[in-house]
Amino acid sequence: MIKRRCPNPCRQLLAVLGLSAIAVLTSESGHAQTPAAMCARVGTDDTPRAIPEALVPAVNATFGTDMPAALAVKTTVFRCADGHVLVCTAGANIPCGPANTSPTPGPGVVDWCRGNWDAAFIPAAVVGHDTIYAWRCHDGAPHIVRQIEEIDPRGFIARFWRLLS
Repeated sequence: MIKRRCPNPCRQLLAVLGLSAIAVLTSESGHAQTPAAMCARVGTDDTPRAIPEALVPAVNATFGTDMPAALAVKTTVFRCADGHVLVCTAGANIPCGPANTSPTPGPGVVDWCRGNWDAAFIPAAVVGHDTIYAWRCHDGAPHIVRQIEEIDPRGFIARFWRLLS
C-alpha cells in the first residue's frame, strides 16, 4: 500500500473544512448561537428548547423570580415567535407544551365521570394541566363548564409564556 503524504497546504485546507463543518453543525442545532440569534434567524419555531445558563438573569428578571441557575436551566424553556424569544418555566401546574384545546374528553375523563356522576369539577390530575377548559360531570358524562385559559397564536397557554426582556 502506498502512503501519500498530504502537503502542508492540504492539511490546512482539511483543518479549515473540518472546523467549518463543526461550525455549521453547531449553528444549525442552535447550540453555538444564542436564543436571540437563533430566533432572529428562524423567525418562528414552536419547539421548546432548554435555555442556556447565560439567560438565567434575564429569565429571573422576566418572571420576577430569583431561581438558582441550575433550577432555571432545568425548568425553563424557550421558543421562537416572530423572531423573538419567549420563555416558560414549567412547574407542577404550569405546562410549557402546546395547550390541549380539544373539546372531546379523553378516556380517563369519561371513566372518572362514571365514578363521580355529578361532580361539580374534574381535577386537573384527571383532565390534564394543559387543558384550556374547566370540566364537570353531569349524569355520568363530562361537560365543559367554560374556557379558563387563553391560547397564543401558536397554540400555547398564553399566560405561561413571556417575551424575554
